[in-house]
Amino acid sequence: MRAYIFIETKPGTSEEVVKKIKERVKEVVQADSIYGRFDAIILIEAPDLESLNEIVYKVIEKDSNIIHTETSLVLSGKD
Repeated sequence: MRAYIFIETKPGTSEEVVKKIKERVKEVVQADSIYGRFDAIILIEAPDLESLNEIVYKVIEKDSNIIHTETSLVLSGKD
């Protein structure tokens, strides 16, 4: 299961947030700071929805520099 996690961070912390997520979450495929509505985007590949839930709520959202997240599930794993 793939998901994109869009993250809004406290001002000036997006690079730090992305670095921490890359270090803490082995399921990260790609993580980047971005400009626009959100400050970072993370692509995760997890075995199932329960695992994804654990990653988002128990790891990513625990970062005090994260203000808000939105998760979008990928409908098809085929490229």
